Amino acid sequence: MPLLLGVLGVVYGDIGTSPLYALRAALLHFSADGIERWEILGILSLIIWALILTVTVKYVLLILRADNKGEGGILALMALAQRIAGSDRSRRAVMLLGITGAALFFGDGIITPAISVLSAMEGLKVASPVFEPMIIPGSIVILIALFIVQYRGTGSMGAIFGPVMALWFGVLGLLGIVEILREPEVLSAISPHHAIAFCIHYRLAAFIAFGSVVLAVTGAEALYADMGHFGRRPIQLAWSFFVLPALALNYMGQGALLLSDARALDNPFFLLAPEILRLPLVVLATAATIIASQAMISGAFSIARQCIQLGFLPRLTVRHTSETEEGQIYLPQINFALLAGVLVLVLSFHTSDSLAAAYGIAVTGTFVCTSLLAVLVFRRQFHWPALGVALVFLPLLVLDSAFFFSNVLKIPEGGWVPLVLGAGLFTLMHTWKRGRDLLFSRFRQDSLPLKSFLARLPQSRTLRVPGIAVFMTGQADYVPNALLHNLKHNKVLHERVVFVTVLNEDVPQAGPGRRREVTELAPGIHRVILRYGFQESPNIPRELEALNQHGVAFEAMQASYFLGRETLVAAVVPKMSHWRQWLFTLMSRNAVPATEFFRIPSDRVVELGVRVAI
Repeated sequence: MPLLLGVLGVVYGDIGTSPLYALRAALLHFSADGIERWEILGILSLIIWALILTVTVKYVLLILRADNKGEGGILALMALAQRIAGSDRSRRAVMLLGITGAALFFGDGIITPAISVLSAMEGLKVASPVFEPMIIPGSIVILIALFIVQYRGTGSMGAIFGPVMALWFGVLGLLGIVEILREPEVLSAISPHHAIAFCIHYRLAAFIAFGSVVLAVTGAEALYADMGHFGRRPIQLAWSFFVLPALALNYMGQGALLLSDARALDNPFFLLAPEILRLPLVVLATAATIIASQAMISGAFSIARQCIQLGFLPRLTVRHTSETEEGQIYLPQINFALLAGVLVLVLSFHTSDSLAAAYGIAVTGTFVCTSLLAVLVFRRQFHWPALGVALVFLPLLVLDSAFFFSNVLKIPEGGWVPLVLGAGLFTLMHTWKRGRDLLFSRFRQDSLPLKSFLARLPQSRTLRVPGIAVFMTGQADYVPNALLHNLKHNKVLHERVVFVTVLNEDVPQAGPGRRREVTELAPGIHRVILRYGFQESPNIPRELEALNQHGVAFEAMQASYFLGRETLVAAVVPKMSHWRQWLFTLMSRNAVPATEFFRIPSDRVVELGVRVAI
């Protein structure tokens, strides 16, 4: 039960607040000349079947099976697909899909808090028109407070998230049941013939309405992204037996209310409640939207760290907010970037209806990327026959594409926002990945092979001085430039030398048995390879102190860390365009120093400058 409550509090916050605005946004397309009963039933049927096909079939039954050693999410799926991709071209295509999905996820992460909190606060004007001027200021205050307290971590708030969301879903279902009993005809919306008839009648208009129907399934990606925290089974159980019934009942309850009174379209969700309970419902809805926003913010932190570990973003400050939970982290740069974006959206769009136009394109873009990657994984990892993959995933991909292209039509109304955000983030991530690859290639060209250096060392008569020198290097088989510069200028070598290489693997966590690989290269010279998964943050001093278990004497107070600080310059024949080289240089200069990222004591660091032409 505690695990199921945790699932409700973290996984289903976003999709659980969709009833606040999804049905209304979809019906507004047809409200100009009044809404007829068959139109209400048709839109309701589309929403119900979107929940069944996109969330239940695609994510709960299928995608949750494609875990990367227990972890989920677009980047975990990308890492899994890259591992089984055949050619370099296939691996590159998979990487581009993963980067695109991650970039769109960040766009979604900015819009979700804005639309969720705004839609909840708009319940104030339903409770009383007197409160209408407070909607925008109140939303801004709540959002600022939410982002400011992020540094404390989700642990202290997590204890109440589950019970609050359990109450929220219970209230959703109860409000729906009461109205359904008054208008039981609405239950016929479960039949898909209403959705089919609606699409046949309206054709293009129905396709346009798909852009709002998809609002009912936003947050579906969270089921997959948060699988590592809770496991597949609790997520499936919570959805099948509690969340899906509660959402379906509430949507049909709103539909039943509209069947009896079309004027309720002003805000069908809050008008479901008796007048005396509307203000408490606003409070509960606000709490639910804060929780939904918190889940998206935490997800953005996790995705950002995965991007850093997989080499798609420069080093950022990663602070651990729990001494026991590795996944509870806080990234201040990401936090304040999200806050700035959210405030701009609230002040620019003012209402949840306006934001609904911007919402959806990022979510559906991620849906398409996930489906394409899943095709590769189910075909090659699970060895499904090609016909089986086509019969299962082709219809789902068609549905995802319909959702995506219907949202493309909303670009002039605000859909450009997540596209601009996604394109900007994609450019940053792809530029960083390309620049780092060129940088490592240049290092290999200019560096001395480690075997050659060790072979010459006994005859070099290099003076050995007391102490331990730790050289950080990204190329385990080459001599670090920092060592060569130290020999060139200081003409000494420490008695004990440790070459440390950190490898980021495409798995969530590197097991304790694979963390450290220690090799003695020569008397007093060791190579240490440290492996980390994309869900982990490195701590070099802690790992080096553990070398005593491998028979390598290491005393932290005698160690000096030598790092190279690269100065990037343009090569005679540049391998990157000038603007991308400028962008890569800017990102490099603003990256968190290696000392902070690897948790190396700053008073024990020696940095040596290196000019690198790319």
